[in-house]
Amino acid sequence: MDRLKPVVTQDDIPNKYHGTAIEKLLQYHNLGKEFDAYQNAELLVGMCMDNRKHLRIPENFSYIIRSGGGNLRYSEFKVSYAIAVGGVTAIALLAHNHCGMVGISRKKEDFIKGLMDNASWDRARAEEHFNSYAPLFEIDNEITFVLSEAKRLREKYPSILVAPMFYKIEDNNLYMVTED
Repeated sequence: MDRLKPVVTQDDIPNKYHGTAIEKLLQYHNLGKEFDAYQNAELLVGMCMDNRKHLRIPENFSYIIRSGGGNLRYSEFKVSYAIAVGGVTAIALLAHNHCGMVGISRKKEDFIKGLMDNASWDRARAEEHFNSYAPLFEIDNEITFVLSEAKRLREKYPSILVAPMFYKIEDNNLYMVTED
């Protein structure tokens, strides 16, 4: 957590994000900026499907892809669409604390039992499902993951600004993740 930089004033927004959709995101969500009107999205937000997170942003400002852990590896066509057709020039990647995808292998039995109880799956089907997909979505650490995902997306889309960020559940604020 020592890589997190709070954004509580305009001066806390790193210079490289000034004049970009990343700056606007931070102004809207953290700083309470009055909403502007948008006809087209300027930003793509990749964030976890977790129900405890909600962004304070105006209508039409951003495409949002929600997936377990904020993992966009299996949503690349959607990312490409937002860039190619939607015209976005920036991606905000939002990791968050207390993410259910961290250490999901430790939740295997709960996962299997939940599918059996809630979806009427048999044990073999639930176990096969977990074993097939958990390795694709499990992350070791939220910060490490968002930094590696930012690096991967920068290599894939070199002209797109990619900002690794962190959503802290306790205060509902966005933090910048410092990079080496």
